[in-house]
Amino acid sequence: MSVPKNSLLVVDDEPYILPTLAALLGRDFEVVTADSAESAKKVFASRPLDIVLTDQKMPSVTGTELLEWARLNYPNTVRLLMTGFSELEDAVQAINRGHVYHYLMKPWRTEALLQVLRNAAEKFTLERKRDQLLDELRELNRELERRVTERTRELEEANLLLQQRTRELERLALTDPLTGLFNRRAMDELARFELKRHNRYANPLSLGLVDVDHFKQINTAFLLTGGDEALKALALILTSSIREVDSVGRIGGEEFLVIARETGDEGATVLAERIRSTVAETPIYYHGQAIHITVSVGFAVAEAGVVAEYPDISEASAVALASAKSKGRNRFEINRLQPPVVAPC
Repeated sequence: MSVPKNSLLVVDDEPYILPTLAALLGRDFEVVTADSAESAKKVFASRPLDIVLTDQKMPSVTGTELLEWARLNYPNTVRLLMTGFSELEDAVQAINRGHVYHYLMKPWRTEALLQVLRNAAEKFTLERKRDQLLDELRELNRELERRVTERTRELEEANLLLQQRTRELERLALTDPLTGLFNRRAMDELARFELKRHNRYANPLSLGLVDVDHFKQINTAFLLTGGDEALKALALILTSSIREVDSVGRIGGEEFLVIARETGDEGATVLAERIRSTVAETPIYYHGQAIHITVSVGFAVAEAGVVAEYPDISEASAVALASAKSKGRNRFEINRLQPPVVAPC
């Protein structure tokens, strides 16, 4: 006897998205589509839905507004949002207003999309099982204490598994699915926290941008799959090149951010050269072929006592990276933040 599929409503106003997602997800889910929030509400009224996945940017009613409506009217449906990098603020609003279970960045990766939806389906099933167990417990409480104890244990196990899955999805929300490193959201939060600590305790801090040189040539020569393997291998090289107290994350296609704590001018110079030389000297093998890559590195350094804000140090590292690229690539540049000039009294 086959296990019934979880029902999934996909909402998007782009005409080519719906058939693509329906074909992609049809093996795992019973897919229903809607091209607007109004159409989605009619689907909700006509049948039960386990999961709803909606695009944020739609005419008339946004994805956030649709999910907030769904939370109030169909609270058991698991709610997910698709959003672009430029709409992250909307995603945060959706989490607060619509109690969104997870949000996906567009364009999505098929593997990551399927994994998130499978986890969402498992969450729905576990919550439904938990509710069923609660109903059984109320009935069994009037019969036998032994049965109550047995069902209570099952409930605890279901809740434990649900908590584990919730923690897993919280971790995924801060992780780049390709490399396993922190994503841009996580690195932005870490950088802002470290800058607050730097400004308060007057410890040096360095932020570095690492960008793969001529990455399009790698994608052309080894296709996108080869490019992905190169990025995964580069993530391991960068992780091995920094100290345990430092952090590295992928913040864009082939761009990475390094947070070097307690690190001033001299330390940033050593670290930047170590990253550059290690990458240049470490071939990456894909299907028996060696992929040789180089990186350009730009570090911004805030020495002890130099107050810095995130936009300032972020721009300074970007300027340093641009300088490294303009001077021939496969090199690093250091940009030192200067203390503000105090006008004479």
